[in-house]
Amino acid sequence: MAKLERIRESLKGNLDPEYLRQRQQGGWRLVGVEWERETETDATREPMTIEDAPFGTRVSGDCEHLEGNPPEMQFLLSMMELIIQDISLTKVAEELNKKGFRTRKGDDWGPVAVFNMLPRLIELTPRIFKSQEWVERRKQLSLVY
Repeated sequence: MAKLERIRESLKGNLDPEYLRQRQQGGWRLVGVEWERETETDATREPMTIEDAPFGTRVSGDCEHLEGNPPEMQFLLSMMELIIQDISLTKVAEELNKKGFRTRKGDDWGPVAVFNMLPRLIELTPRIFKSQEWVERRKQLSLVY
C-alpha cells in the first residue's frame, strides 16, 4: 500500500484556481479547507463548560433548576449512617455495594470514591440532619449503640 504524503500551506490572499489545477496535475488532492474571519465579539471569551449536577440532585423536568435525586440521597443517608458508626471507608464501600448502590457510571463504590464523596456529604449534612427521614434513621442508630 502506498504511503500518503501531506503538506499544509498558508495562503496570503484568495485561492487561485490555476494554482489548484497545477497541484492536481502534480498528483495532489485537496483534502481540507480552513476558514477564518474577523469578528466583533470577544474571541478571548471562556468556552462554555458542562458540569454534572451535584451528587444528590438532578436537572428538573423543566430544565430550569435542580431537584433532589432520591436514589442518590438514599446513598448519602446510608453513607452518613455508616460513617457515624465509625466504620472504615473500605467497609463503608463494601456495605454500600451490598445495598445495591452504584456510582453514576454504574461502577461499584471503592474507598477512594467514598472518600471523594465526603465533601459533598459535608455540604449536605445540615439539610440531611433537618430531614424527617434522618430523624427516623437516627432513632434506629441509637438502638444499635
